[in-house]
Amino acid sequence: MTKRPVRAPLLTAALLLGGIALVPATTAGLAAVDSATYRELDQFMNVFERVRSEYVDQVDDETLIRGAIDGMLSSLDPHSGFLDASDFDNLTAQTDGNYGGLGLTVQMEDGAVKIVTPTEDTPAFRAGLKAGDYITHLNGELVFGGTLDEAVRQMRGDPGTTVRLTIVRPGRDEPFDVTLTREVIQLRPVKWEVRDNVGLININAFSNDTGEAVVAAVEAIDRQLGHRPLGYIVDLRSNPGGLLPEAIKVSDAFLEGGEVVSQRGRGRGRGNIERYYARSGDATHGLPIIVLIDAGSASAAEIVAGALQDHGRALVMGERSFGKGSVQTVLPLSQNSALRLTTARYYLPSGRSVQEGGIEPDIAVPQLSDADYKTRPRFREADLRRHLVNEAKVEDGVLEEDEKADPRFAQTAEQLERAGIDDFQLHYAMQTLRRLAAAPAGGRPAARRR
Repeated sequence: MTKRPVRAPLLTAALLLGGIALVPATTAGLAAVDSATYRELDQFMNVFERVRSEYVDQVDDETLIRGAIDGMLSSLDPHSGFLDASDFDNLTAQTDGNYGGLGLTVQMEDGAVKIVTPTEDTPAFRAGLKAGDYITHLNGELVFGGTLDEAVRQMRGDPGTTVRLTIVRPGRDEPFDVTLTREVIQLRPVKWEVRDNVGLININAFSNDTGEAVVAAVEAIDRQLGHRPLGYIVDLRSNPGGLLPEAIKVSDAFLEGGEVVSQRGRGRGRGNIERYYARSGDATHGLPIIVLIDAGSASAAEIVAGALQDHGRALVMGERSFGKGSVQTVLPLSQNSALRLTTARYYLPSGRSVQEGGIEPDIAVPQLSDADYKTRPRFREADLRRHLVNEAKVEDGVLEEDEKADPRFAQTAEQLERAGIDDFQLHYAMQTLRRLAAAPAGGRPAARRR
């Protein structure tokens, strides 16, 4: 499949099973190498030759060199890496929003494959797999200690074939098996519906054409109702991110203008910051907006939530987001290999970074519909080894546990189920939006400006 030479930064939280969201970029010039570096390279070659000649088993040179490259890049941050031909095969699939697999976003953590989030309407989602679950075995074979690419390759396969996952879930005493049937994952990055005169827009990923799909969703909601809704709920929960241009387009759909995001890499001074702006024209005509986020909302999703929050355009509700404030660029090395490298940090309109700390919701609302929400660990950027440090100090309180005792949130999952509420966060957002829509325009509480 022909790769399209699009230059666009990548903003995604983790490796997406069956496809890695990557974007080609121009190659960079080689840096000057000083004598001290040459000495280190000599030492590397000495080690290389010793391993070749004296290791107990014969290992081919390609394996040794690939291991050295992987080791070098893994020492930088969790999102930089080397891409081989199979990774390139995943490029178009992810950016187009179609790939074969199970529908899992996964991350390697201390040698174990950890689920960041299952994608809605996929085999993994329908099987009830949850963020924070660990995959220990595939078809009975231990995957601990292997590479993430190896695990992904084992989980991929022809549609209609099955794979058995052994899951360890924090809070449960015993592992359990789940057998999933592989299928072609045709991601619909944007879904919409009308409920009680409120427009619901669910954004699952930021792949190609997500921005246009959001504008189309707003127009479709108006057409279905025959008039404008009371307001909109934009659901960014469990959205791992994607393409920066699409995050800008989505933000643009809800803003009348102003800065959306800026990015700064090494050597970029204050006078050389790349800034991106919304154009004039709010597709939602200033109607109330609530944005839902959780610990799985990352990167591009955090840009949208943060931009609307900083401009006072939306009320952000849910749980603190993932906290990935870096940009990756793919630098081609040859026709079938490339370097995925963290090249910049991004900043929200107020100048704050989400790195480590994430987006703090204006109203913290736990997902009471999930019976395990209190015990399930939240997996965020700050939990990753070698994550980038926020250049601005993150307050300790931001990194503390999300849940605090609150009389509004005392119901149990069983009580909510009996009341017919299967998504408490969405239910609470609907109630809040109706109150916002009923309030005079000047009396509506605005999101906090930072």
